Amino acid sequence: MSLQKSIEEIELIRESDLLVSKTLGLLAKEIKEGVTTLMLDTIAEEFIRDNNAIPGFLGLYDFPNTLCTSPNSQVVHGIPNDEPLKNGDIISIDCGVLKNDFYGDPQLASSRNQSPSRADFGDIGSPERPLSGCAVDC
Repeated sequence: MSLQKSIEEIELIRESDLLVSKTLGLLAKEIKEGVTTLMLDTIAEEFIRDNNAIPGFLGLYDFPNTLCTSPNSQVVHGIPNDEPLKNGDIISIDCGVLKNDFYGDPQLASSRNQSPSRADFGDIGSPERPLSGCAVDC
């Protein structure tokens, strides 16, 4: 495989990335207290397959899920589970797709807050608040 891509190949890569972006946008609306990361994983897999793509992480190096989900202090590439999200949780979601023989693999870090301009999940308060606010503002 050549590292140099044609205009057509770049467009196919863009399609893969756009599908990941749409998937993460869908998931961002579903992140709320009581939802589990396993539920988010199911939503993501169905959406990806409905858009004629394959979850990029599922089965890769024996990874068991579509998403890598890492709430709070978990390191990246966490495995979705049935523990409900709580008010104040911060979650990182990593998603990849394989579409048209090209991978898309952007990432989303999110929490939920009352502020419409920020994606905070509940009241995360100090000391995390200054960090999340700075990350959004920058």
